[in-house]
Amino acid sequence: MHKDADFSLFGASSHQYRVKGKLTAKEVEDWQDRNQVTLPESFTKFLTEIGNGGAGPYYGIYSLDKAASNTERQALFAKPALHPGMTKEEWNDLIKPLTEDDDISDEEYDEARNKVLGGMLCIGTQGCEYDMYLVLEGEYRGKIVYTSDFHPDHPFFFVYEDSFLDWYERWLDEIILNYEGSWFGVLMPGNEEVLMQTYQKAPNEEMQTKALDGMFKFKKVSQETIDFLKSIADQSPKHRSTAIQLICKTSFDTGAKFLMELLRSDVHEDFLEALKILNGHRKTVDLAEFYPDILQRFDRINNLETLRYAGYILEECDAVTLQHFKPYLCSADPNMQTTAIYAARYCKNKAGSWQIIEDMFVEGDQQVLKNSILYWGLIPHEKLLPYYRAVWPDYKNNPNFRDKFITCLQELHLPDDYFEQNGS
Repeated sequence: MHKDADFSLFGASSHQYRVKGKLTAKEVEDWQDRNQVTLPESFTKFLTEIGNGGAGPYYGIYSLDKAASNTERQALFAKPALHPGMTKEEWNDLIKPLTEDDDISDEEYDEARNKVLGGMLCIGTQGCEYDMYLVLEGEYRGKIVYTSDFHPDHPFFFVYEDSFLDWYERWLDEIILNYEGSWFGVLMPGNEEVLMQTYQKAPNEEMQTKALDGMFKFKKVSQETIDFLKSIADQSPKHRSTAIQLICKTSFDTGAKFLMELLRSDVHEDFLEALKILNGHRKTVDLAEFYPDILQRFDRINNLETLRYAGYILEECDAVTLQHFKPYLCSADPNMQTTAIYAARYCKNKAGSWQIIEDMFVEGDQQVLKNSILYWGLIPHEKLLPYYRAVWPDYKNNPNFRDKFITCLQELHLPDDYFEQNGS
């Protein structure tokens, strides 16, 4: 509570680091008898020696009665079906009735859902569709599982700790150590030294990836860790991108060299990765030094995602014009046109590029024209008036858009009823 006095950690304002009154051993025993389950010893110790819910990860820990009310009784009695390391194929097969059967009855849906959540007690929520469950029996009894909706290819996540108290104490430790806490428990535990050693001794690339990802919880790292990440960026193509992201997160100036290399790479995926990393820093770092390299390779962009990220980064660049976006604004693909319109929304002097806009209107359908009005407003140029006039009937009764049309006319010194006089 002293470390996070203003409750800035996600969910902390709801529980304010206060726990509820403890339960007696008899109260826990009576609850278990009523519900015909036996709680893991670690959780029982929490209830009887710490408190019956309250402060905890995300929005906190439910009281025992609230946990029961948030758990389907049939699921409580079912055998656990989940396990750590569950493959996508196993998961997809398990949830098939929930995702592929449109004609499933309510009873069958509940039965399938309870099978997925079998043998677990809901002990808290992370917000939205995400909840925290405690495994009550079987090989993984006592472990915490993070759940979400039943998305294909995304099995529920088992946290790293084997018991409730280990998981709970890690939460307290990471707050005190000032780690990032938004997605507590998802990243591999351990300090910088532990994670570096884990990476170096990892038996496979998957474990290396988890060790590196675990470093995203650090707000600051030592020079030793920076040097470690630089060596990975230089020597490991598989983990280069992650290492650069981590370097930039804690020392952007050090990471700038690697970002330039990615931007100048002939591999399109490298270029996109650099844009994504830069986008994550554009509100806190002046990115002007990267503009020339991005603009130099602008005509090589070949997909919507890359164009969108390039647009984000170049929002503050005075040198970017509609001429840079022309191949995409006049593309035969309406999706590419729409993405380009949005990406170019901050380009200045659009009226000076009226010919490009007219070409876009000629080549595109009416939705492209409407998207330009949505993201750009109306560009005051007489050559574009026939196109705006064509859609005027769709906008004239909408006060917000009507004002945009009138403003455009006024900038061209034309009467407010110009579109009424010159069109239907």
